[in-house]
Amino acid sequence: MTDLRAANSGTTAVRTGYGFDEAALARWMDLHVKGFTGPLQVEQFRGGQSNPTYRLITPSRQYVLRRKPPGQLLKGAHAVEREAKVMAALGPTGFPVPRVFAICTDDTIIGTWFFVMEMVEGRIFWDATFPDVSRQDRPAYFDAMNATIAKLHCVDYRDVGLSDYGKPGNYFERQIDRWSKQYWADEEAGRDSGMERLIKWLPNNIPAGEEARVIHGDFRCDNMIFHPTKPRIVAVFDWELSTLGHPLADFAYHAIMYRMPPNIVAGLEGADLQGLNIPSEDEYVAAYCKRMGRVEIPNWDFYIAFQFFRLAAIFHGIKGRVIRGTAANAQAKNRAAALPHLIQLATEAMEKCR
Repeated sequence: MTDLRAANSGTTAVRTGYGFDEAALARWMDLHVKGFTGPLQVEQFRGGQSNPTYRLITPSRQYVLRRKPPGQLLKGAHAVEREAKVMAALGPTGFPVPRVFAICTDDTIIGTWFFVMEMVEGRIFWDATFPDVSRQDRPAYFDAMNATIAKLHCVDYRDVGLSDYGKPGNYFERQIDRWSKQYWADEEAGRDSGMERLIKWLPNNIPAGEEARVIHGDFRCDNMIFHPTKPRIVAVFDWELSTLGHPLADFAYHAIMYRMPPNIVAGLEGADLQGLNIPSEDEYVAAYCKRMGRVEIPNWDFYIAFQFFRLAAIFHGIKGRVIRGTAANAQAKNRAAALPHLIQLATEAMEKCR
């Protein structure tokens, strides 16, 4: 099994092809980031798949810079400006997000758009079994994730100035269409008959009911920072896929960890949940429903099938970037190789619905 923790934790020297004019960045920060004082040292985080992410070190504090990747990009992808906008809007509500200091939409500074946010210290768990946590404490960490995604889905997007952050309604139709088109657009990444079955089946089997909330789109244990010693989330990051959408889609993406092989992303497939003292999938879904005032989630496996399909479409895009040489993460080839398994998991959930 790939050691995701070793592959993604910490920083390294800026990788070849991802460097930029650090002096130009320092000059820009001096003008736009209150309290910034150099000199500036730049390192690149090992983690972070889509948008390259850097640690900025100064004598007085540290920052994080997140940028669009260099090279040719698909339209609408790598929207770092959206990440900055949603975090800035959610921060005043008390939802745990890093503070955004400034955003730059001038390509001439470092070659791409970027934003600078605070560096939040804490723990990132790359393994969904939380192996570094005691068996007794493990349920509290799962409850913290459950409570945090429920808190997000209770935010009224109109109250926080995000009415223009997406199109309320018809979320599944639009998302299935979007990811289907992205799949068809990337010819270099190849074709798959299973993916095309899903593209045909999903739009004809969308459950009834419209809801709109701010959704994260990639809510996983490795996209959040936990308190250094407590089962509490102090920051949720990687908002590139966030939008206004259906909360059950967002929660289902989070909950596919129960069916996800751990060699793809943080997943629990094959784990001894009872031995680890981790709540079952049914118990985890019930806890979310209780927090959100729901009795149950009908057609649960549709949401699972949709999210494995969506993740497969994302990995299909990663495969294309590997072929084109623009993938930001050293693990991109492993992600591309996992594409057939994701399509299989989506198909299995689809068959349960049928």
